[in-house]
Amino acid sequence: MILIGQYDSSFVRRVGIALALYDIPFEHRPWSVFGDADKIAALNPLTRVPTLVLDDGDVLVDSYTMLDHLDSLVPAEQAMHPRSEPARRHSLKVTALASGLADKAVSLFYERRLHDKASPAWEARCLRQMRGTLAALEADRAARPGPYWLGDRIGHADIAVAASIRHMGDSHPELAGLEDCPALAAHCAAMEALPVFQQISQPFIPPT
Repeated sequence: MILIGQYDSSFVRRVGIALALYDIPFEHRPWSVFGDADKIAALNPLTRVPTLVLDDGDVLVDSYTMLDHLDSLVPAEQAMHPRSEPARRHSLKVTALASGLADKAVSLFYERRLHDKASPAWEARCLRQMRGTLAALEADRAARPGPYWLGDRIGHADIAVAASIRHMGDSHPELAGLEDCPALAAHCAAMEALPVFQQISQPFIPPT
């Protein structure tokens, strides 16, 4: 497989970490949606990352589909989204909240970066959504004292939350502190200390 995109994207990083944890060989091409747009568009008409080229040449164009496909390649007991309910539903919910947090962080970054004057109303809306999501994730994680979100084994929820919060802090340093979210702070510190998180990582590179 070929994973396209830079690891400062939480979405690309999530897929890279999952591939590594599943011990699925892949090639990484750290293409940028700005500097390498034509190369990405030739594979993915949305011109976004992650883009995943499968062994048979098919191309997946969003991280949810990629992770679902990777889960299908491993035995049920190894899948990082649980196969049974209600654990599966809860894992998907936490992952969706983390993905939404990352989406809002990206939206806020582009609002501030690409416009001469950012919209105060849009900034306030994004910040309100991000803070509300952090509060929801904090309450959920605080109620689950285990080493991982859904038990004693790492899952997609763990990866998504840590990767999204890392991206939020890197792209918006003023939001990096998690003083009001001690459970999330501890969770992210534990995830980032794992060898796979250190391997699948890069400093944030602002688009130019």
